[in-house]
Amino acid sequence: MKEIQEIVAAYQQHQNKGLKTALATVVHVEGSSYRRPGARMLVAEDGTLTGAISGGCLEGDALRKARMAMVQGEPSLVKYDTMDDDDSKLGVGLGCNGIIHILIEPIDSTDPYNPLVLLQHIVSQRRSAVVVTLFSMQERRGPQPGTLLLLTEDGLRMGAVQTTALEEQIIQHAQEALLNEAFSFRRYISAQELTGFIEFLPPTLSLVICGAGNDVMPLVNMAALLGWHTAVVDGRANYATAERFPLANKVLVSKPDQVLENVQVDQRTAFLLVTHNYNYDLAMLRNVLPLQLKYIGVLGPKTKLNRIILELEEEGSSLSEMQLQSIYGPTGLDIGAETSEEIALSILAEIKAVFSNRTGGYLRERKESIHADSAFDQPEAFLK
Repeated sequence: MKEIQEIVAAYQQHQNKGLKTALATVVHVEGSSYRRPGARMLVAEDGTLTGAISGGCLEGDALRKARMAMVQGEPSLVKYDTMDDDDSKLGVGLGCNGIIHILIEPIDSTDPYNPLVLLQHIVSQRRSAVVVTLFSMQERRGPQPGTLLLLTEDGLRMGAVQTTALEEQIIQHAQEALLNEAFSFRRYISAQELTGFIEFLPPTLSLVICGAGNDVMPLVNMAALLGWHTAVVDGRANYATAERFPLANKVLVSKPDQVLENVQVDQRTAFLLVTHNYNYDLAMLRNVLPLQLKYIGVLGPKTKLNRIILELEEEGSSLSEMQLQSIYGPTGLDIGAETSEEIALSILAEIKAVFSNRTGGYLRERKESIHADSAFDQPEAFLK
């Protein structure tokens, strides 16, 4: 999501300067590639690039083709076969060993539903969304419909499809993607045979950090680097200040019982209890456990967490197995962290692993492809 945020911001800057732009999107991959479907790069006519579609091997050629698309005013589908003798030079040493299909769309700023308008809406609203992109691999030189529809979890629909019958199919598949929280590839027959990339885009991760000590500063700074939304909460007014946490989205002075009234919480929200204050952490855990969150991190030794849980149970709270599984204490992955920066790294890595349903182990010990459980390695299996 951070990449989309940066692309949207860059697009606005280019608009202010009157520059033409084009959007390059990885829409299909066969075999191995550095980036997966959904990777995007915004190209401005002055050569400015925002985002990435590879590890650096394809950007130069894509820039040339994007400029051509701006002149012609039509989307084009570009195929890079890094297993081919000629194209393989593009991917040497950069993790490319497959066939990569990139859709390049010149952006018409007068179109109320152009791809950047759809992406702008996604980043402006904290809602899960599905973006539908249509392209034809069978008729590469024919019309490429491109990014044309947005559907959000609250039912908002933006964009238009060629025909009513085709639109009904696409909307059904987009609704299924929202329900399953997963992407899919679909095959459609209209005036031409089309492949649909039905892309599920969840909101960016939101991190509520209870505690405003010096050790929280690298947490906020690193989370901002990842594009996460951060809120810092503390009961001490001289600690919880915007001057101390300039990269936080919100800084709040609050007692534990008032925190939830002042922060937005959803299923993409993680809580961190790092106040170094036992009573504050106890009160916050009491308040957030009923929310059934995926991640609640508690800083400090295991004995501290056990004592908090025991106290909650003595109060009469019956903690379910699901609630207990959502508590990570001591918070963070076991990487031998000592400094506040290293601890921040271990905590954020653990949160990312939890929300990605990964264990945080060594990649070299994986038996499957890195992306195997995302199903991106076998997109043909999803064409229906």
